[in-house]
Amino acid sequence: MASPLLRSRSAALRTLGLQTRQQSLCANWPRTRTLFNFFRRSAKPAKEEPVPLLTEDNLFHPFSKSPFPAIRARGEAIQSLAKCPVCTSDHCSTNAHTKSQSLAVKFECPDCGFPTHCSQEHWMADQEHKKYCSRLREVNEDDHDLRSGRKFRELQMPGPQAYEEAISFANWDVFWYTRGFPSMDTERSRRHASKILTYPLTIGSILHQNSGLTLSNQRVTPEGSRSLAALRTTLHVPPGAPDTEEAGAAKPQMRIFILGARAESSLPPHVWEQLCMLFPSCHFHLFFIGPQVSLPRPANSPPPKPPSESTTKEDNITNQSAAENASSTPTSIDTTKEREGDKPVYVPNVYEPPTPAPIARLKRTRSSVELYGIPSYTVPYTPQLTITGLQANYAEVHAQFQDTFDPYTDAFFLFSPGFGFPSPNSVSELDGKPYLQIASPTEWGPVVPALLATRCAIYVTGFSPADVERDIRSIETAPDVAGEFEWVITPGENAFGSEKWEVADFDPRVMVKTNWGVWGIRGKGREVRERSSFSLF
Repeated sequence: MASPLLRSRSAALRTLGLQTRQQSLCANWPRTRTLFNFFRRSAKPAKEEPVPLLTEDNLFHPFSKSPFPAIRARGEAIQSLAKCPVCTSDHCSTNAHTKSQSLAVKFECPDCGFPTHCSQEHWMADQEHKKYCSRLREVNEDDHDLRSGRKFRELQMPGPQAYEEAISFANWDVFWYTRGFPSMDTERSRRHASKILTYPLTIGSILHQNSGLTLSNQRVTPEGSRSLAALRTTLHVPPGAPDTEEAGAAKPQMRIFILGARAESSLPPHVWEQLCMLFPSCHFHLFFIGPQVSLPRPANSPPPKPPSESTTKEDNITNQSAAENASSTPTSIDTTKEREGDKPVYVPNVYEPPTPAPIARLKRTRSSVELYGIPSYTVPYTPQLTITGLQANYAEVHAQFQDTFDPYTDAFFLFSPGFGFPSPNSVSELDGKPYLQIASPTEWGPVVPALLATRCAIYVTGFSPADVERDIRSIETAPDVAGEFEWVITPGENAFGSEKWEVADFDPRVMVKTNWGVWGIRGKGREVRERSSFSLF
C-alpha cells in the first residue's frame, strides 16, 4: 500500500500535467474572436526613420560641389552679385584690376566654401577674411544640415503647458527647459530651433506677464507699462484663477496684426500655435498683411508633382525660410537657375526677399476675397487660433479696421520693416533723391501715422544694431510721425532673436540675425483739462 506522501506527490504531478496541457491548448487558441478579426484593420508597420543623405561629419561642401541644386544655384548667384573685397579696397592699389578685368568673386574659400574672392592670390592677401570665415562655414554646414534628411528632433513642438508649471522668458535655454522642449544638445540645434521660433516667441516674450522687459531694467517705459497692462488684462486671467481654455470663454479675441509679413506668413500653423500655448485662456486672431504674404495653393490646383528619384536624393528637405537681411541690399535680379518648368531653384536675396512659395492648403482654409476685396484667406486652425492672410499693402485695408481698434485687444508687429532704407519706388520731386521708406507714399508713409492714431502699441524689430538705429533715426524725422509718438519699449537686444546668421548674397561679409533687436512705440496721448467757468483767462 502506497504511503500518503507518495499519493500526494502523484496527485500533484497529475495536477501539474493537466495545467500544462491546458496552457498549451490555450496558447494555440486565437486571442480574439475570429468573426470580429475579419473587420479589424491590420496594424500599420512602424515607419523607419529615413537614412540621412549627409552625416554629421560630412556637412561641409563648397557651394559649387554641393549635392543640393539650391545651394549650387546660390553659389552662382553670389558669384554674379558679390565683388572681390581686395579689388575694391581703396588702400590696395597694387591689387587693383584693370577695366577689362572682372571684379566678381570666382574663388571659393577652402575653409568656408563660399565664393569670397576673385582669385586665390587675393584670398591669401586678404587678412580680414579670417574674421568672418568661421561664421560662413557655420552657415554652410547649417544649410546642408537642413537638407540632409535627418529627423529634426529639436523642431518637435511640445503640447499645452500644465497649469502649475510657470514659463520663464529669461533666454532661449531657460524657455526651452521650462516649456518642455527636447534637449538642445548642439549649437546647430539651437540655431535651427531659434530661427523658426523667433517670430511667435518675440511676440509672446513681449506680451506675457513674465516678460523679461520690465520697468526695473528700463526696457519698458511708464507709458509702456500702462499699454502692456491693458493688453495683459485680455491675455491673462485674474490672479488666483486657473489659466485654462475654459476661463477664456467670455474673453474678447486678441488680434495681432503683423504688417509687411514675408517669411513669417509661410511658417506652419503649428509653429504659431506655440503662441497660444503661452496664453491658455486667450483666443488669438493673427493677421498677416503685406504685398509679399504667402497665400495657399488654389483649391482646384493639382498637388505638386513628386520630384524625380535623382532630385529626391539631392533635395528631400522642404523649402528654407526667406532670409531677413532683405532691406540691406541695392537691387534685385531675376532667377539664376531653374529646374523644370518655371520653378526657380534659388531666388537671390537682393534688395528685398522673394515672396515665399504658396503654403499648404489646410482642410478648413477658406477664401476671404469677398470680405476684404483683395487676395486673402482665413484658417480657423484651432479653437484658440485663427489665421488670416491679406496680400496687399496695409494702407489698402486700414479703412476696414480703423473703427474697431482697441488698445486692450489689438497690437501691431513689424518684423524688420526697413524704415530707414531708401525706397525703390518713390522719388522726391524736389531733389530727385529716393524717399526713405518711412516717408514713401507707396510704403510706410501713410501707414505709420494711421497706426499711431489707433493708440495701439506698435512693436518693431531690427536685424542688427545698425538697422535698429537706422529705423529710429528715420521715425524721429519722418513727417506726421516725428513728435507724434511715445516710447513703449526702449531700443535694445531681443532675447528671442534668431541665433542663426543670415548672409547677404551681394556681399558675404554682410551677416545679420533675424529679430536681433526690438523696440516699441504708440501714438502720443492728448490730455484734456476742463477750464473753470470762473476763470478770467
